[in-house]
Amino acid sequence: QVQPVESGGGSVQAGGSLRLSCALSRAAYISNCLAWFRQAPGKELEAAAIIDEDGLTSYASSVKGRFTISKDDARNTLYLQMNSLKPEDTAMYYCSAGFWGADAYAGVCLRVRAGYNYWGQGTQVTVSS
Repeated sequence: QVQPVESGGGSVQAGGSLRLSCALSRAAYISNCLAWFRQAPGKELEAAAIIDEDGLTSYASSVKGRFTISKDDARNTLYLQMNSLKPEDTAMYYCSAGFWGADAYAGVCLRVRAGYNYWGQGTQVTVSS
């Protein structure tokens, strides 16, 4: 299994922007669901943004209206454009790929770790006030 590779993290002041990129293998890229998760120190893993194979997107309420997830089929690359960044966005951001849920969650991208079997090493985003 080839691990996704994230890039684009860094330090920025509140109100600034960053664009994260994730290079995936073809096998990972054609998964039903691609996602950006994030985890801040002492906090649980959170699905910040998800995009499915049809381009349908969903966002955590904390980032809606500020973050945009997108993908480039020609480059097997996933992106996360982050605008109006806040100190509470400080976290390690992980690129992941997985499959739709089953049974009651058939056709739905899950918002938990268990729904994803490809994970990158993460890229750190730090937002200062």
